Amino acid sequence: MKHLLPVLPFVLAAGVLPATADAAPSERAVEIAHKYIIVDGHVDAPMHVVTKGADLSTGEKTAEFDFERAKEGGLDAPFMSIYVAATYEEAGGAKARADILIGLIEGVAAQYPDKYEIAYSPKDVRRIFKAGKIALPLGMENGSPIEGDLKNLKHFYDRGIRYITLAHSKSNHISDSSYDDNKRWGGLSPFGFQLVDAMNDLGIMVDVSHLSDGAIEDVLDVTRAPVIASHSSMRHFTPGFERNLSDELAKKISDNGGVIMINYGSAFLTEEANKYSDARSAAQAAEEEKLGHKMTSDEIAAFREVWSESNPYPFATLENVLDHIDRAVEIAGIDHVGLGTDYDGVGDSLPTGLKDVRSFPVLVDGLLERGYDEAAIEKILGGNSLRVWEEVEKARRKRKF
Repeated sequence: MKHLLPVLPFVLAAGVLPATADAAPSERAVEIAHKYIIVDGHVDAPMHVVTKGADLSTGEKTAEFDFERAKEGGLDAPFMSIYVAATYEEAGGAKARADILIGLIEGVAAQYPDKYEIAYSPKDVRRIFKAGKIALPLGMENGSPIEGDLKNLKHFYDRGIRYITLAHSKSNHISDSSYDDNKRWGGLSPFGFQLVDAMNDLGIMVDVSHLSDGAIEDVLDVTRAPVIASHSSMRHFTPGFERNLSDELAKKISDNGGVIMINYGSAFLTEEANKYSDARSAAQAAEEEKLGHKMTSDEIAAFREVWSESNPYPFATLENVLDHIDRAVEIAGIDHVGLGTDYDGVGDSLPTGLKDVRSFPVLVDGLLERGYDEAAIEKILGGNSLRVWEEVEKARRKRKF
């Protein structure tokens, strides 16, 4: 749920309830979903392991991802998000936090060797897929664990990190954040420029999700390798929401050879969902003015429950996800679009029909209905993401750390 603070500060108690059950996919869609490698650029399951003791094999205490559901949906290579909150930047302990989370996923793979294996390369992903297991590549969300030392970058590469989202909800020592009004660097920091170069040298993908527009521009100006937006959608549908990509930036990522991986969070998909919390906050402020005092936490919870009954959360739909894919294909091209669902990271805001990792065949049906052929669908499901990862590996060069 960690993405909800900057995007959708709501909870189930406030009346946001899961939408209707997912639709049954066609046989052809199921066949396609299992025929090709599906890569998901961003799954936040590690947070459920660390906070709830979730079992990613049995599904106990999990939300949207576990082995059985992933196999049912055809998901083969979900990037496990090694998420380190922005608060660690000032408080300290970011590197240790990242190491703990990596260790937990290593533990999952060790506990269930017949089900999971950590993937360190696209070659690993393909081998693990052929073996009938699920590959677990690792992506670090927030560059704070680097702690201003390129030796730490090498440390995390050796531990399996294959992409780094340079910042999260606050600007850090590397980059400005799209969520932070304090654009302290006007893009990348001086160290951020060094870090991008070093990531290119090692073969770590640079992830521009969460970054300010200025920081994305800086990355694209200096990188020697394609970049990824591991879980970003198209700003065309959410005007003013910097966290999503503008058409201009999407085209530049395409020109760079990178890939845009579409986020499933409803607030990323429709303007109505994106503005939902603003409307509720305005109603709460009006109620407090009427009462003549600030509401207590219990009063706020009661108010939100009542308010949400007459203002239900506007869940996005499969059609909205397809709209974003269509737009990304129109602007960036079919070779530069992928999936970064943000499962387990956007709380209960997932679209109707796409509530967990079983639903990839449902997406495939939608793509078929919109006229995408099998070759194009293979690219969107994972081919484009693996191609970028391979090109990042090819851009490596020898460097002492």
